[in-house]
Formats: sequence, C-alpha cells, structure tokens
Amino acid sequence: MKKFTLSRVLDGFRSSVNQGPGGQGPGQGSPSKNLEGPLTEIPEPLRAENFQIAQTVCHGFPYQPTAMTFDPVQRLLAIGTKNGCLRILGRAGVDINCKHDGDCCAILHLQFVVNEGLIISATSDDTIHLWNFRETKKPEVVQSLKFQRERITSLSLPLQSKWIYVGTERGNVHVVNIDTFQLSGYIVNWNKAIEVCRKTHPGSVIFLGDNPTDSTKLLIGFDSGQLVLWDLKLKVAEIRYQSQEPLRSVSWHSDGKQFMTSHSDGSIATWNLKVPNKPVAVTFPHSRNMKDGRPEPCKSIQKVEWKSSRTGENFVIFSGGLTADRAGKTPSLTVIHGKTTTVLEMEHNVLDFVSICENQWESEIQDPYAVVVLLQQDLVVIDLLTPGYPCIPNPYPMDIHESPVTCCTYMADCPGDLIPALYSMGSKGQKKTGFSERDWPIEGGQWGTSSCSYAEIIITGHADGGVKFWDASSTSLQFLYKIKTSKPFERPKSRKSTESCASDDDPFAVQYMALCPESRLLAVAGASCQVLVYKYRKQEVVTETAVLEIPIIWDIDDGSDYLANAGNFDFSKVGDAKPNLEYFVPIRIKLGPQKKAPGYQAEIVCLTPWVNGEPPGGISSLALNSNYGILAYGNDAGLVIVDTVQKTCLMSVATPDLYGTSDPYQRAPKSPKRPDISEERSPTDQMDGVCLSPTAGGGGGSPYCGGSRMSVSGASGGCERKDTSPRKSGGAAVEAVRRSKSQGSRRAEWKIKQSYSMAVAGQGGSPEATNTNTTPTATHPSSFPTSPNPSSSLSQLPTSGPPTPPTNKSHLLVLSRQYYSFGSNVTSNYQPTSSSNAAEKLDTTFSRSRSSSMSSLDNITSEAIQCLSFVDSFAKKGDFSIWPTLWVGTSLGSIIVISIIIPVGGKEARKSEPVSVAPSGTIFRIKGPILMMSFLDCNGLVVSGGYESWRDESKDPRSRTPTKGLSSDSDKGSCDRQFGVFMSEKQARVVSLPSQTCLYKQQICEASFVIKAEITTVKDSSCLVCYASDGRLKIYSLPSLRPLLDTEFVPLSDLSSFQTRKSGIVDPMLAIWGQQVIVNEDTNSIAKTFCLSSYGHGMYLSSPSEIQKFTIATEFISNLDELLGLLWKEIEMPEKPKESFFGSLFGVGVRNVDREELFGEAAGKTSRSVAKLIPGPGTGLTPNQEHLQMRAGTIAGDISKTRMLMVERGQKLGDLGDKTEKMMNESENFSSAAHQLMLKYKDKKWYQL
Repeated sequence: MKKFTLSRVLDGFRSSVNQGPGGQGPGQGSPSKNLEGPLTEIPEPLRAENFQIAQTVCHGFPYQPTAMTFDPVQRLLAIGTKNGCLRILGRAGVDINCKHDGDCCAILHLQFVVNEGLIISATSDDTIHLWNFRETKKPEVVQSLKFQRERITSLSLPLQSKWIYVGTERGNVHVVNIDTFQLSGYIVNWNKAIEVCRKTHPGSVIFLGDNPTDSTKLLIGFDSGQLVLWDLKLKVAEIRYQSQEPLRSVSWHSDGKQFMTSHSDGSIATWNLKVPNKPVAVTFPHSRNMKDGRPEPCKSIQKVEWKSSRTGENFVIFSGGLTADRAGKTPSLTVIHGKTTTVLEMEHNVLDFVSICENQWESEIQDPYAVVVLLQQDLVVIDLLTPGYPCIPNPYPMDIHESPVTCCTYMADCPGDLIPALYSMGSKGQKKTGFSERDWPIEGGQWGTSSCSYAEIIITGHADGGVKFWDASSTSLQFLYKIKTSKPFERPKSRKSTESCASDDDPFAVQYMALCPESRLLAVAGASCQVLVYKYRKQEVVTETAVLEIPIIWDIDDGSDYLANAGNFDFSKVGDAKPNLEYFVPIRIKLGPQKKAPGYQAEIVCLTPWVNGEPPGGISSLALNSNYGILAYGNDAGLVIVDTVQKTCLMSVATPDLYGTSDPYQRAPKSPKRPDISEERSPTDQMDGVCLSPTAGGGGGSPYCGGSRMSVSGASGGCERKDTSPRKSGGAAVEAVRRSKSQGSRRAEWKIKQSYSMAVAGQGGSPEATNTNTTPTATHPSSFPTSPNPSSSLSQLPTSGPPTPPTNKSHLLVLSRQYYSFGSNVTSNYQPTSSSNAAEKLDTTFSRSRSSSMSSLDNITSEAIQCLSFVDSFAKKGDFSIWPTLWVGTSLGSIIVISIIIPVGGKEARKSEPVSVAPSGTIFRIKGPILMMSFLDCNGLVVSGGYESWRDESKDPRSRTPTKGLSSDSDKGSCDRQFGVFMSEKQARVVSLPSQTCLYKQQICEASFVIKAEITTVKDSSCLVCYASDGRLKIYSLPSLRPLLDTEFVPLSDLSSFQTRKSGIVDPMLAIWGQQVIVNEDTNSIAKTFCLSSYGHGMYLSSPSEIQKFTIATEFISNLDELLGLLWKEIEMPEKPKESFFGSLFGVGVRNVDREELFGEAAGKTSRSVAKLIPGPGTGLTPNQEHLQMRAGTIAGDISKTRMLMVERGQKLGDLGDKTEKMMNESENFSSAAHQLMLKYKDKKWYQL
C-alpha cells in the first residue's frame, strides 16, 4: 500500500495547477499524466534572454569567387563571391565575412577607398554598395545606388578621389560621389566618345583609368577594341585608338605616355599617346610560327599589368594567352621581366590578380615585389624578388576543400593536451619545400584583445578518405594533423575493381566519425561500408591490422513453424542443410605486418561484404566508447557491435530481430527473388541475435578474404573461395538471404558449428584461443548457461536487470528472437508477448516516414539504425542500479536498449574474459526517425558511458583508469533516476528512468522536420537545440522542454544549393498544406556537416569550401567584439610625389584636376530615372524621408564644400599674414641696421671713410 505524505499531496496540487487548460503548462512541453512530482523538479535557470544567434567566424576559401581588390596602405584583401558574400582578409586571425542583404547577387566588381575604411562593390543586379568598416568591426552597407536603365560593366576609383567612374553596357560613363552616393550630372556618352564616321556601337565599357601624370585625361576602353582618351575639362575626345581584336584589359605605364592592352587573340599591344593610328608594338608571348608562317592561335589574355622597376627592366604580368592546345589543360600566369619570360602553372583557373608594389602612386616607379593571384579554388601569392618566383606560404586555411568535405565533427572544451599532441605529429611531415621565405604581404588589421579559455577542435572527413584535424580555438583555423583512411587498403588496380563499391568515384569517402578526445580513440566509417578503429601512439610500430568481415543479412521468414516446434527441435542436425551464400568485398586490405608511422594507427578494420551480389546498405550511424572498449555501427539492415579490446565481433543482428516477438511491422522483402534454401533448416540458420566471433582457425584460412567471393556450404562446413566478379545482370543476381546471422565472419562458420554442437552435447570447455594481436579470437561470449533443451535454458534467463555473467565458458547459441522474449516475463512455451509497457505509455501510433502515403507502412522494406548512444543507465523498467547500455534508435521511431556486461577484474580480465551483449527487452516508440538520444542525471547534467584517459604505452604500461562522464560516482549514488531525452524528426520527449514514464513531450515540427538536434550547455545548464528543414533554429529548456527561442537561422536552400545529389521528392501532404518542402538526400549531407558542441557553440558547412561557426549564447556574443580582430587601423597616408622644379617650369610634371569643380554642382543634376538611392539597412525611411535625406545630403555636401573653401581661404589669409609679418620684421631690421650705419659715419668726413 502506498504511503501518502503531505509533500506528495502538495506536489499533486502543483502539477494540476501548472498544467493549465488542455493539459499543457505555460511555456512548457506537454506533460504526461504520470508526472512524478518532486522527482522532476530540476532547476532550469535558462531564460529567453540568455539566447541570441550570431555568426562568429568563417574559415576556408570563399566559394565561387568573382572579384578581388587590395588596399596597399591598410594591407587588406577583399574577395567577392557569386552568392554575394564579401570576405576581407588581413593578417592571420583577421578574417571577416559578410553578405549583401536580400537576394544572392554575384559581386562583379570591388574597389577599396584606399586608407579610408570603405569598400565599393557592384553586384549583378546593377547596384553599387558602399561598405564601411572604419567605425565597426564588421563591414556594414552604408548606402546603395541602383542603376535602373543600364548594366554596370566596370568600376574605377582614382587614388584619393571622392568620385567613382562607372562604365555601363551601353558604353556610357557615369560619375558617382562617395559622400552623398549620388550621380553627378557629368556623363560621357558613347556617341560623343567615338568618331562621327563610326557606324557601329563601340560596345560596353570594360576599362576606365586616369592618366597617371595627368588626371584631366581619362582613358576609356570598349570591348570592341575602341579606346578613347577623354579630356575631362574640355569634355571632348582628345585621341582615339582602334585595335583589330576585341579588347580585354588595359594597363597604364607610370610615365603616363604609353599604355598596354591585351586582346582576345592572345596578343599584347603597346600604344603611345603621340601615335594614335596604330600600336607601337604587337606581340604574341606564347605563340609560335607554324609551317605556313602564320602565328599559332592562342587563347585570350584576360588581364595584363605593366609595372615599372628601378632597375629599368619593367614587369609585364598577364594571365592566359597560351596556345589553344594547352590553354584548357594548364592555367597559367606569365611574368615577363626584361628579356626573361616565366610561365607559372596554376592548379586552377586564374580569375584575377593584383600586383603589390612598394609605391602606391601610379605616377612614380612602382617596384612590384609580389602578386596576389585569385584562382578558382585557391589564393596564391607569388614572390617576385626571389628567383624562380616561388609562392609565399598561405597562413589561411584555404585547403579545407582540397578533397570535398563529407562530414564534420566539432568539439569545444576538448582536453588541453590533445591539440599539442596532434600538432607535434602533424608538424613532422608538414615541412614544405620550394616555398619563399618572405613574410605574407597581406598583414593588415589588428588581433582581438581576448581569446577563448578552452580548446576547440574541428575534424573534417573528406571524399578521398582523408581525416583532417584543425585547431579552432581562436579566430583563425590552424591545420594540425591528417589521416589517410585509404592507407591500410590496397590501391585499386583499375576503375573496374572499384566500380562495384558503394561510391563509384570515392570508395573511401568518410561518412561518419567518432572520437573519444580523452582516450584519443577514433572510429571512421567509409562509403564502402568499412569501419576503421584508430589508436594514437607516439612511436612507430610494425603490426598487422586486425580484419573483421561482418555481414548483416536477414530473411523475412517469421519462423512460426520453428516456434511451434521449438520444444521438440532436433539439435543434432546442425549443419545438415545450409543455403549457399557468396561474399564479396570490393576493397582489399594490405596483409601482413605493416609499418605504421607515429600518430593515429589503424588497429581494427571492419568490412561489410556483399552477399549474393547484393551490396550492403551504407553506414548510417557510428558510436565508440573507450570505457567499455566497444564499437557499434549500423546501416539500413542491422546493427554490429565489436569488442575493440579483444578485436572480436560481439553481435551482428538485423534490425527486425532486435524487436524479438514484439516487432510491430509487416516487413516485405527488398526483392521478390530469393536464394535456394533447403526444405530443412539447420538450427544455426534459425539463430537470431546471436553473438559470434570471427576466428583465425578453420583450415588455416586468412582472416581476410577481400576481393573474392566465398561460397559457404553448410554440409562441408569449409570455406570455398571463388575468384569471380559480381554478377551485373539484374535477372541473374541473387538476393542475399535476409535472415539475421549473428556472426563475425562466414569463413569461420565451421568452427562456430563445432562449438555449437559441443554445447548441445553438454561438452563444456574453453574455446580455441588465438593471438589477438594479429587475428580475431574465436571466443563466443554468452551470458546464459548451457542446456540442450531450449525450454530449460529459457527458464534460467534473468527476469529483470541485465544478464548475469556466465558461470562457465561453454558456447551456447540460444540468444535469438525465437528464444528470448523482450517482455518483462519469459515463459517456457514462449508465447509472443505484448509490447512493453513503456512503449504503450510513450506512443501507440506507428512512426510515419516523410511520405504521407499509408501504403508505405503496410510493407516495411528496411529499418535503418539512425542513432547509437553508449551510456550508464537503467536497462529495464524497475532496475535499481545502472548498467553499461547501448541505446539504438531506428528510422521508424523505435528505441531499443541493449545491455552490456563488462568483465570485472582489471585489464587482464578485460582481455581474456568475454563481453556479453543482449537486448534488454525495453522498447520505446516515437513519431519519426530517431535523431538524438541523450541522458540527464537528477541534477540536469548530461551523463555518458565514461571514458579512459590516454596514456603513453611505452612510458606507462599500467592499465588505464576508466573515468566516468560528467556525473561523478558520488552523484550517481545519490541520483537513483535519470531522464532520457529522445529526439525524432517531429517531436521530443523526456522519459523518466527507470520508471519509463513520459514526463514531457513537445511537437517540434508540423509541416517541416528536424535535420539536426543536440544537447548543449549554456551557463552550466542543459538545453535542446534543433535545426529544422524550414531554416529555423529552436531551443528548449530541459527537462521541461519549455520553448526558449524560435528564430530564423539559415535557409535550407543555402546549405543544399551546393550539394551534388538531389532526388527532388515532394511530400504530398506538405503540398496540400501549401508547404513545398523538398525532401532529398541533401538533408543527410547537411546533418553530417551541422555540428553543435558545448557552451552553445556550433558550426556548419556554409559552402563546399567554407566552415561557418556560430553561437547561441548571449554572454559569448557580448564579448565577441573583443575576440574578433579589427580591420581598420590608423595609418598615415604616404606623401604625394613632389613636383620637380623643371617639371613645373616646363609643364611636364603631374597635373591634377579639381574633380569637385568638374563633377559637383557646376555639372548639374542627372535624371532620377537613371539610378535610385537606397539607404543602408536598418534605417527604415519612407520615400519622403529618403527625398529629404537626399536634399540634406546635398546641402551637407554644399556646406562641406563651403567649409573647405573657407578653411582654404583662412589658410591662405594666414599664410599672407605670416608673410606680411615676416616682411615687417625684416623691414624693421633693415631700418635699425641703416640707422646704426648712419650714426657710425655721421661725424666723419668723406676722406675719413
């Protein structure tokens, strides 16, 4: 009888009041009727004001770059991209990324306002934007000007000028003022620039540039080859030039008397101002004369720069111009210095380049010393002062996309010794040769005043099988270490050998990664269904990699006939009948001892072979626990559990067999064609969920049979290898038997049968042991006693709690779906029991797929393992102590608990004693595929399965001490309950353990679905963060699932636009509700590259070459300005070149023009229909206010001009007063000297002088 107390009564009143109407409390998730009162009272200090989303730093190479510019004074580089992003780079650690608002428009032109903290960008929607980063750490658009009639084709801003030249597609030239961002009335029309007798349009303006020595002359270049030297004062064309080939680029010489042009035929022409009729010289740098005497055709030279040098040998730098047969194969940049021509081959196409010179003034000798080259997928700086023109090492992480990124892992607050350990190993083989020793010339900006107090690491998996480690602790990203997961495998001899892999092009592409940062154990899953376990060592070793071939096959047969006769089954007919199965592994591993360099070394390789010509499903989940020494992974067919200490397979089971007799689905075979199976099945063929281990025995066969098929016959029990290729014909292909096979390797099956027969006959004994350092052992860990009678053996099964350790080492294969009930009670006649009570409490509805068609639920073809989680928790309802468990989440919304029994007795016992794994019978059901499973203790802290701290084996051979997770052992002694947080694509639930009652549930999405969900910590409290397919980020408090934040984050289209594979499936139910949501394979790729970590930090792959970090913590955002660097700093502008005496005397020096007088009020006003002024974002001005602002801007400009004139007049008057005073003082001195001279000779006669 329950004991009622006053506290329970008060808690009951409290729960009834908090529920409110409809059973939902204010701001909370929907609580269950079984609310446990004081058991769930966990402080939840987090509030909505604690959360705010902000993007922090961006790492990597700008995706699809289109434009580049350089500030020679501030030493900053700006890159514009096709999607409207603006990236500004300074010294290492100064990296700012921003984006234009609205639609993604490509940035076509960029121009720095030198040493002013301003950038001008022209986008593909014919809008000019003015960015300001002088007063803010992140650039902001101050104002914009949209051209409504003409398309912008060129942009030019002279040094220290406030007026921008804008060339258009129609051939006109407009002038825009930077201060007011308004068009001047001064326009150079194309019909006035060309000759009167010209009958054709000159084309669009592609070049605008002042004469370096005479700013009154503007050179205009049209794409048709027409060039015009325009006199800005007289408003006439002074000289016209006409080339025979279309124009691509123009470059002035510093003397202002000649210029150079590049053309579409690969030629470079030199023009003199005094010779307008034809060019002085025309050269084809890369062309050779053919047999007929004509030059060999060349590709276009896109850009040319002509720079002067103090040595007298000028630099001519250009891109392109190679012969037609080499141009498409070899992107290049050519440097001509004097009589020496150097062709620099590039890995990618050259988009743009800019020379960095000692002198910023174009009228002086420039002396270039470096060239910044923007490639299609890289940024290169070439040293012009070192012979051979080597590259300067790039301090930015521009090679993230060296191979396409397929998955990411982000860890904040990782162990402090992990990053130095990885860097020490990575730096040994990182030394590059052939690079320049000069410093990186882009060194602008200032570092932040603060830094993170914890270490952060990012791990990226790549399509070529590489795994890269990056230090992300500061605003810069530093490369640490790289693993090549393809190294343990043999290189495919031809493409045909890998054409049958899961990924035709990338058989070693990394799909999932699991890292234990404390023990430094790493597991990597590849595209060919291979899983590798790596161990970190400081020493080089020569060992053989353990190989496990673990097939996952299942059949749809329910085994009802066998269940009916389970008590009278004849176990003596083991191996009499067996279906023939053929295995094929498309990738081969290197056999024998292999030399392994210090760092991460491959210890175990798990392969999933093809069965009867049918490829296995790709790995869909991966988990690793160093405390248990267990690895688990799953695919769309089943689950595999591997002992990483003994290097054996503990379980290989199909997903339907995890349910036992409680499988709620009607499952259909994937294909109607089935292999031939004998009428009489062997008991081994009936075993489901059995834990078998691979062996090295049995005929002395190799533990690996890669690249060949293997036909296993039940009668002979041997391993017959057939070196045949997989059948390609659909009619001839035989579908794999999809009956669960609990085995590690089919090659060892004869040994397993022998052990099984001994167990049935009552002959105990230890299994045959082999050397675990080279090959897996043949041990079979079982938690149940041996008995030839199934009924008697079932009676000895434990009814609650995890299975007890075995009392002997005999082999028994009775842990199957037919013999083991997942209910709370096990009966001898083994009648199918009902679903667990926990499942009924949680949800009695079936999990729906993304398709709303009910027919998809009638026949379930597959159920993938979506999520895996190791944790010390309660395996069954009513347990009084926690056990090591593995929680398995499936694509149909089921959560299955597997108990794990670890041998007790230290390291030696762990190596010798078997580990037992068995389904506990606990099943939970939630709508939608399972995305996340996490657990909280009674204090609301996240619990895990613990870990082992890493120790150097050569220095400290002692056994490693297991270290638990966030909750200490003392806490677990006082905390007799936990909270399971389960997240699917549709809803979240909080379940109390071990009572298995649902405390809270929250419907996260209706029309959309959740892509990624994780639990993070903010202000030492836990919260649930979800990213949905509608681009919204949702945050909930734990455990009550109270909504804290629901805001727009990143549209799914921005993350999936660069994905390569799209299936384009439209959900019909979403279409009915007006929501056209595309459900495709991109969401899987997004989920693999969208990561959340501690302290509210996260990251996602914003493009194939960029990693964007973000935070949801308001406290961190408040200190973000101190962490980020400054772009602009006070630097004195270099002095203008002084005009020489003879230059001013003969009028040959630099002549400047008063642009305010030419383009200001005297030029008049242009029509408002030409361009429209758009104020910066956040102003919120009405059209009338915009007009007033324009007028105010004009008035402000006039006032500024008047003030400048007054200041100039005052300065002139001051100079005049100084000169007057000086003359007065000199006159007084002269008068005094004259008076003294008069007094000296006053009384003397002339003859006395």
